[in-house]
Amino acid sequence: EVQLVESGGGSVQSGGSLRLSCAASGYTFSNYCMGWFRQAPGAGREGVALIQRDGKPDYVDSVKGRFTISRDNAKNTLTLQMNSLKPEDAAMYYCAADGSKSICEWWQLLHSRFEYWGRGTQVTVSS
Repeated sequence: EVQLVESGGGSVQSGGSLRLSCAASGYTFSNYCMGWFRQAPGAGREGVALIQRDGKPDYVDSVKGRFTISRDNAKNTLTLQMNSLKPEDAAMYYCAADGSKSICEWWQLLHSRFEYWGRGTQVTVSS
């Protein structure tokens, strides 16, 4: 059974940093593209970043230069380092996995088309 468990959320002031982690189990982690998504109250789910099997990252414009996605295939762990946080970054953050293609495509991030999802971790940013 595929399991994705996020951790590391919390409350931080604007300009602060948080590091989210996602522990994966039940599948061959290295064979899957991974992504981070977020959903604020009253809003739709939004793709934040993805990382290919080979470690190549991609980000939406709103987080470029502030967020860093990384993966540790030996530890089956996905990480999102978030710096210079803004109030608009506040949301529930989800990690997701997709193994349907050898390379995840950008539209999969934009339209949340990943196969497996965690339950999320809450990030609050106060101004």
